[in-house]
Amino acid sequence: MPRNYPELHTRPSLNVLSKDQIEQIHLAALEVLERTGVQITHPKALELLDGAGANVDGDRVRIPAQLVEDAIHASPSCFALGKRNGEPAVLLEDNRSWYGAGLDCMEYLDPVTDVRRPFTSEDCRVTAMITNVLPNYSWAMALGLAADVPVDIADRLIAKQAMTYCEKPLVFCCYDLNSLKSIYNMAVLIAGSQERFRQAPSIAHLSSPVSPLVYFDDMVEKIIFCAEKGIPQVFYSGLQAGATSPVTLAGTIVQGRAESLSGIVLAQLVRTGAPVIFGVFTTIMDMTTAIFSYGAPEMNLMTAAMAQMAQRYQLPFFGTAGCTDAKFSDDPQAAIEATFSCLSSALSGANLVHDIGLLDHSTLISPNYLVLNNEVLHMVNQFMRGILVNAETLALDLIDRVGPGGHYLEEEHTMHHFRDVWYSQLFDRTNYDEWFKKGARRFKERLREQTRKLMDLKIASLPPEIVNEMDRMEKQWHIESGH
Repeated sequence: MPRNYPELHTRPSLNVLSKDQIEQIHLAALEVLERTGVQITHPKALELLDGAGANVDGDRVRIPAQLVEDAIHASPSCFALGKRNGEPAVLLEDNRSWYGAGLDCMEYLDPVTDVRRPFTSEDCRVTAMITNVLPNYSWAMALGLAADVPVDIADRLIAKQAMTYCEKPLVFCCYDLNSLKSIYNMAVLIAGSQERFRQAPSIAHLSSPVSPLVYFDDMVEKIIFCAEKGIPQVFYSGLQAGATSPVTLAGTIVQGRAESLSGIVLAQLVRTGAPVIFGVFTTIMDMTTAIFSYGAPEMNLMTAAMAQMAQRYQLPFFGTAGCTDAKFSDDPQAAIEATFSCLSSALSGANLVHDIGLLDHSTLISPNYLVLNNEVLHMVNQFMRGILVNAETLALDLIDRVGPGGHYLEEEHTMHHFRDVWYSQLFDRTNYDEWFKKGARRFKERLREQTRKLMDLKIASLPPEIVNEMDRMEKQWHIESGH
């Protein structure tokens, strides 16, 4: 029997669309852009699109298929997001998944008391620090809408907190162009220069058209600024099947494709090669509650389909997972919906996977749920390693030596490989008697204890001169806003 086995290591994967269906959806999205078009009123954007060959009729812009194809080819298929020290942290290529927490929650669930209250800037500090220390979060988001600071500068203050207390790349959205400029200036300050920032940008912006097919002027202003400055931007609309998009999953996917592609076209017209991330959040309108569901299986199915479309375009994809419609982090519904969506996103090859840790259809953030999802991601990442098949792992000589009736506990092969198995720091595998002797702590107690430990950890501080300059910026924002 031949013994020189080739090494085989296959990554598990999920396809929900056939190649023919992918092409059908692509052609359908092109038809929407060429036949229906998008609504844009911004003068510079209209001038750019008209000059490139789009059909501009008042505020309706119909984009020819070739212009879309050119924009896809002009967009980089691979680039990196960096930590605040400039070190590359997230390499957006192929089908590798990188997970990040959600954003813009209005409320905070206290990890000890389970009291629900408005999200504050202090809560941003806590969630940013937890995101920083949890190993399965490779990037961060501005997790909440701070209720304790002036509304018109809240987005900048939250971004400042996130950059101060988390070293990982930050994906954010903001109120207006002034806020975007302020957040960009902080990122450049921390990077040391605009050139160093461009090498591995530490921030990325969510550029979101309004479904169906509308771009307001303030969003266009931000798209143009990001393209000019080399800020990666996620073209990401939120479609609700049956409300802001067709009730059929295929129709929603088509509209979402069109909305994302139209933004990519505009970005490439501003600056060829501008870094962009293909993204759409699609879910259902629950007709019994009217909510925008974050736990629906249809959400995961459409997200997987969108990931396949992004792979067809060879563009990074912005996925969604680790979120729930449940109200508490220890609710079985929360764990089930998070696990299902995280595994689905990993199998589909989504790149930047966001909304990890969101509860109650994206209105609530909980440190406990961030910790729970980190454990789920341990399981998912272990599963996604697949099974390595080579002469060492097949272990034929070992099986022959141990033979019938033997055991493997004392074998060197066992000692060498047993750590390849994942051992949870949160889930319990002891038998009942052992569990009872150790205090009979149920899952909720173990989750709270682990979260509290993480909340006490610290991160490396920014240099004093950068902290002082960011504080000066904050004072200026307050002056300019009249607060």
